[in-house]
Amino acid sequence: MLSDYSSIKDKCTRKKDISQVSGSAGDEISLKKLLTTLDLTSLGVGSCNGTGMYVVAGLIAKELAGPGVVFSFLIAGLASLLSGICYAEFGVRVPKTSGSAYTYSYVTIGECTAFFIGWNLILEYLIGTASGASALSSMLDSLTNRAISKWSLENLGKLHGVSYPDLLAMGICMLMVIIVGAGLKNSMILNNVLNATNIVVWAVIMIGGLFTLNAENWNLVPPNGTDTSPADLKKYGTGGFLPHGWEGVIRGAATAFYAYIGFDIIATTGEECKKPHKSIPKAIVSSLVICLVCYVSTAMILTLVDKYWQIDSEAPLTEMFEHCQAYFRIQAKYLISVGSFCALTASLLGSLFPMPRIIYAMASDGLLFHFLSVIFPPTGTPLIATIIAGLFASILALVVSLRDLIEMMSIGTLLAYTLVAVSVLVLRYQPNVTLDRSLADEDDEDYNQVFYRSVDFLFTFGLPVETDKPTEETGKIAYKKVIHFVLYTFMYNVFHVVKLPFWIKAIGFLPSTTVLLYLMLKIAQLPPNRTRLPFMVPFVPLLPMTAILANIFLMCRLSTLTWVRFTIWCIIGAVIYFGYGMKYSNLELRAHQPATYKVGLDLDSDFDPNFQTKQKTKKGGYSEFQNEE
Repeated sequence: MLSDYSSIKDKCTRKKDISQVSGSAGDEISLKKLLTTLDLTSLGVGSCNGTGMYVVAGLIAKELAGPGVVFSFLIAGLASLLSGICYAEFGVRVPKTSGSAYTYSYVTIGECTAFFIGWNLILEYLIGTASGASALSSMLDSLTNRAISKWSLENLGKLHGVSYPDLLAMGICMLMVIIVGAGLKNSMILNNVLNATNIVVWAVIMIGGLFTLNAENWNLVPPNGTDTSPADLKKYGTGGFLPHGWEGVIRGAATAFYAYIGFDIIATTGEECKKPHKSIPKAIVSSLVICLVCYVSTAMILTLVDKYWQIDSEAPLTEMFEHCQAYFRIQAKYLISVGSFCALTASLLGSLFPMPRIIYAMASDGLLFHFLSVIFPPTGTPLIATIIAGLFASILALVVSLRDLIEMMSIGTLLAYTLVAVSVLVLRYQPNVTLDRSLADEDDEDYNQVFYRSVDFLFTFGLPVETDKPTEETGKIAYKKVIHFVLYTFMYNVFHVVKLPFWIKAIGFLPSTTVLLYLMLKIAQLPPNRTRLPFMVPFVPLLPMTAILANIFLMCRLSTLTWVRFTIWCIIGAVIYFGYGMKYSNLELRAHQPATYKVGLDLDSDFDPNFQTKQKTKKGGYSEFQNEE
């Protein structure tokens, strides 16, 4: 009995070697290498900058923060940047991967955790694709004066007594499947055009807003003065720049955070990027900064042009020019409609694009069914995975309302962000970390010496000095302490979320926070691995631990229904992993037939669906489909 438990535990915690993940791409037929830093940045901006600029800014300003929405977007952007920097380091450590947080956790934490991270990333992108198609369908429906929804209700009836079967959303999903399945180059051309159009529209809106802004809108008095009823107080607040106080700003930041979701798509493109070790970190940081600038500037113009209580929560930018009676308001309406269409389409593409690549990575490792890892040579894409992913997304878009889809959007993402930050902490304290140094340029070391001299810890109370080196023993201690920190952080947030009498929370605040700081200090006292990479997270362990705190803080504030749905999805994943993935994992197959397999990602013909294609490639059979440099 104990031996069986030990065997299952060993299988769940076995890790993939980084050298296997970063193996030579020349030994296998894989995804085409076409992406540049600009392509990745455009992909990240398109995935993030969808509804955030056209919907979320107005919603937060009207209902939560007033003009303080500027601070809400700033706080949420900085919180997202913490996770983005952690992703960027793994983009250097494990550059040749299409698995994003899935592969990162496979390398550092173990197979079982990696599977569930990948499984929940699939959920995130599945819902993101379906909700993007539904949002695009709703926008087109509004442009036709609800003619589409009226026809559907008259001819198809209602679903669940509320919504109608959204055939248009289903059709949009299938159209995007064709575009993504047609090849990487076609997808990138469309994405770049959509993003360029969206940025131009944003610039025109900002310039137009400068002619109609009113600085007094940041210092307004409620319509009924300061003596207001509870209902008016809830609607208008107390006036001024922060009508609902800092509490409203923080609540707005929790909502605004989800406007930044999507940059992790960049980390799924390592196998299709020409120089992943440089392009991935640059693109992640650049895309988040661009989105931050767009959101903050939009929030500023919106609240300076329009009174915060008059802002339309569904179409804030269009109504903004209507309220101020701008002479170009009719032209602005059509221009904003074009920008909204482009932004939603790019966001939809950004959700569908990485989903088959996560499935491809998991299937290539044997954790999902192997036929899902087949690459279609003419397009260089995982076509079967793309079609199946798009089919499920289109069914969701057809039968599930947009509101229900949005409720499940964030939890898998936040869990993935948390695990990446955990992975950075764990790897930073290991004695031996494999790195594909062939990817680094000779000038990387000079860059590190200049950059990291400014971010080394200067504390002296028990923290390691420059000469301290990690050992196998300290590496194991680091793993345990990081896990303890994550578990305690979760319990710490649950304690502060549950409804308890104020005096209990007041008494428990100081000791619980002291324990949290103690756990952070114990991790910081361990000797880190000082190997320099082309990009590294600064201020370790403080920055990754702050990212973990922020992500778990937001996860614990999700609704109970979201957690129930999340649990059901995880149960389905557990059946697949323990029933199939654990048995057919590449690591399991290599352990039983060590002589059959090569070192690296490639498997022999018995288990690799791309084996015949690889053989033909070596013989010149598909020479025209080799990776393009």
